[in-house]
Amino acid sequence: MITVENLVKTFPSRSGNVVALDGVSLEVPQGTVCGVVGQSGAGKSTLARCIALLEKPDSGAIRVDGTDLVRLNGAALRAARRQIGVVPQGDSLLRQRTVAGNVALPLESAGVARLQRRARVLELLDLVGLADKAGAYPDQLSGGQRQRVAIARALAATPSVLLADEPTSALDPETTASVLTVLDRARAELGVTVLIVTHDMDVVRRVCDDVAVLERGRVVEHGKVLELISGDSRTAAALLPQTDQTTGLSSVDSNVGYGRYDGIAEVVLVGFAAVGALLPEASSRFGVNLALLGGGLTRLGDTPVARFRVGLTGDRADAALDFISEHGGVVRRRTREEVAA
Repeated sequence: MITVENLVKTFPSRSGNVVALDGVSLEVPQGTVCGVVGQSGAGKSTLARCIALLEKPDSGAIRVDGTDLVRLNGAALRAARRQIGVVPQGDSLLRQRTVAGNVALPLESAGVARLQRRARVLELLDLVGLADKAGAYPDQLSGGQRQRVAIARALAATPSVLLADEPTSALDPETTASVLTVLDRARAELGVTVLIVTHDMDVVRRVCDDVAVLERGRVVEHGKVLELISGDSRTAAALLPQTDQTTGLSSVDSNVGYGRYDGIAEVVLVGFAAVGALLPEASSRFGVNLALLGGGLTRLGDTPVARFRVGLTGDRADAALDFISEHGGVVRRRTREEVAA
């Protein structure tokens, strides 16, 4: 588990101190993947570097598995740092070493015996899908393969926490998917707590359990992804389909005004059962016609999620919306004026 409390970090400049982190607090539960997102300059990379103690904060606490790293020094600090694997931004592999040699580097530094090193390296290369590249050199690999080697190297010393700074930057979609799969496997198979620093909300959509949104050095939103999408949040706005788009919704007649409906709402549905059956069941049970006016489907990890704007026609339109809400859907009623605005 990672716990950050009131973290402050400033950097000197000619015009005075620049505040990179301004009282940042967040908690990442053990065995989860948390995305730290925000625009350039929001403080994401500084936060990751502080957690890894590559930068020392001005004040605040950083606890990893209950130990406050800020208060440590000497041998205790070195031992704590070994519990944190870091995947730095950009290509960080040593060109003169093979793939296996790069992964083995932290184990050599720790004095691990040769046979143990070999077994650990082979285990990790199998985890990242590169067992057949053990003898290759970094320049013989693609960008995505080099990034997966960097992840294997960061996992070599069996850390409890893995920090990945923009791990999919400049990668194509297929390669991005392979890197994110490796990070998810590290969590699932090794029990590692993963913190991903990224500007790409699609990374959150694919693998993150939790998300923290940074803006100007402050956390402006933090929580479980599936809980945040149920509210009026930045995460929901970024991850869910837009309800003013009608692509693929054949039931929409763009020439018909909203005045024809007895009820209009935006509905968020989470999970296979809700997405597949809840709207048709509400329509049938209460004898209302239900039209999809916008929105669509997406996936958050393995969970299907839908956000629709719906129009209902019938005397029991309000009862149908209540039914959807009572059975797990998130319903926000909209007036015709709000929708048309």
